[in-house]
Amino acid sequence: MGNLLKVLTCTELEQGPNFFLDFENAQPTEGEREVWNQVNSVLQDSENILTGLQAYKGAGQEIRDAIQNPSDFTLQERAWNSVCPLVIKLKKFYSFSLRLEEALQNLLECLTCAPFTPTQHLEREQALAKQFAEILHFTLRFDELKMRIPAIQNDFSYYRRTISRNRINNMNLDIEREVNNEMANRMSLFYAEATPMLKTLSNATTNFVTENKTLPLENTTDCLSTMASVCKVMLETPEYSSRFSSEDTLLFCMRVMVGVIILYDHVHPNGAFNKSSKIDMKGCIKVLKDQPADNVEGLLNALKFTTKHLNDESTPKNIRTMLQ
Repeated sequence: MGNLLKVLTCTELEQGPNFFLDFENAQPTEGEREVWNQVNSVLQDSENILTGLQAYKGAGQEIRDAIQNPSDFTLQERAWNSVCPLVIKLKKFYSFSLRLEEALQNLLECLTCAPFTPTQHLEREQALAKQFAEILHFTLRFDELKMRIPAIQNDFSYYRRTISRNRINNMNLDIEREVNNEMANRMSLFYAEATPMLKTLSNATTNFVTENKTLPLENTTDCLSTMASVCKVMLETPEYSSRFSSEDTLLFCMRVMVGVIILYDHVHPNGAFNKSSKIDMKGCIKVLKDQPADNVEGLLNALKFTTKHLNDESTPKNIRTMLQ
């Protein structure tokens, strides 16, 4: 039995082909190996990035002490020496987003290029489709964690204020070689986003479409809509979801489904919520609503707050109501 199996459904003609993708066992073929290795070199660092983010404690107390006692040099130094290692860590996270952006575009190029259709690519290149899913899975996990850590923006704001005022002399100023003004500006824009990794991938997908003018837009949007259908079918069909050895794979599917919906919504001129959309949004939202609330609250919020077209007049009211 192959890793990717066609699932025939009564809505196939209306919603496009649906697939079951074995996210646990898909392995690269020889033809996929080169790109798979490139992307894998990025993905293998993803767990360390999440672990580092999860362990992020911030320098809130040190910063408060320094602000409340501006003439106390010891407290200024303590705050500065607490913030600098955190800024290096934040730079590491940001730099990883750039690597992830490149990896995503490499995968999109493989999964949308001629002579095959996106559906044929997903059938033929299961391991690359799995990596595409893993990037989205990581992205939503990162952003869910980041939204719970307000210290990130507080720490970075303090760092920027301190550097710009130049009030601390000869105190670990080597950091400016690590995070110069240009890097600090880019990092500031990145962390100002509620969901910075998702924003990075949305921009990367939009740029991919813009830069590949000879590639039909439908190749990219069909790839995304098919992936959404993959996940929806697996989640709502016990016959397929029961094949997974871990319940974590179901949460993986939910994150991937939401991720491709958001990318589709940013890339397609009419978005994902329009009646002409190839994504069954009502069905996808229902699948999420049928899951335990603790598992999907962040994902429903992502659909509500990071999509581009949800509040368009063309979005059916029942879709907006489902997300309230």
